[in-house]
Amino acid sequence: WSTDKQFNAKTSALLFANLGSLTFDFVARQKVGGVNFSFYYFKQLPTIAPASYSSVDHDFIVPRILELTYTAYDMSGWAEDLGFEGQPFAFDPDRRAVLRAELDAYYARLYGLTRDELRYILDPADVMGDEYPSETFRVLKDREKREFDGEYRTQRQVLDAWDKLECGALR
Repeated sequence: WSTDKQFNAKTSALLFANLGSLTFDFVARQKVGGVNFSFYYFKQLPTIAPASYSSVDHDFIVPRILELTYTAYDMSGWAEDLGFEGQPFAFDPDRRAVLRAELDAYYARLYGLTRDELRYILDPADVMGDEYPSETFRVLKDREKREFDGEYRTQRQVLDAWDKLECGALR
């Protein structure tokens, strides 16, 4: 670990993105059966080590985390630590959903998942059939179906981002 502020802020941004990814959330839900989450469980979760990230990973993840987190002037110190000196980003829910979807697709790739494995994480019934007894993000799916005229928006956006990453259209 370095004492360089920018290095530590960028490393923190990578950790923040990792912990907020749907893939990480999925694994955590499988690991923890109850409401107790001890440090013992946390140590077993698949957090990507800072040294494992390439400069390409940094260039993809850090700007998106910056835009998601720097939405008010009280976060200007954080933005400066990340090397950004501009105005806070507008809090746009639609833009934020796209950024999160891009990060989720990117982290699924970092974890080495296939598109079908990512589809399973998002909605097991989508892969296994409607009668499959498992579900992962039911509350999210149900809320989005109510809010977006029957569409599970996160699933569509994450898979769209995955497809763009696969063909090189998203950097």
